[in-house]
Amino acid sequence: MIRVLSFVIAVFSAGILQAESASNTLPKAILAPPEEAELASFLWKNRLIVVFADSNADPRFVEQVELLAERSSELAERDVIIVLDTNPAAKSALREKFRPRGFMLMLIGKDGQVYLRKPLPWNVREISRSIDKLPQRQQEVRDRRE
Repeated sequence: MIRVLSFVIAVFSAGILQAESASNTLPKAILAPPEEAELASFLWKNRLIVVFADSNADPRFVEQVELLAERSSELAERDVIIVLDTNPAAKSALREKFRPRGFMLMLIGKDGQVYLRKPLPWNVREISRSIDKLPQRQQEVRDRRE
């Protein structure tokens, strides 16, 4: 029984350490702490990717953070700021506004509109395609070409 219990504790601890190390691989320049993330402060400056989960150990959260970290430069090119909110008890402003249940990935445009709500992890290629379809992003691309 003690062996089983120690195995369970070891597996749980590994999941937490993996989640913490995954969030540490994201560049600090594109991360915003959830307690300081107010929509008004990002309006017309940045797009937001908000990842909600009930804990750092949620496998979907860990997978999503790893996917974002792999290609974070593509997100930076699109003026994306990432908010990782894994503490339901803290009741951040974003959590109060959007009321996620468990894991949720959101894409919020520069205009403050919610463009995506996904219950499963998405890779950066899919997220980038969704961003590139937005009218404001298309205008940004046209302006850079001129």
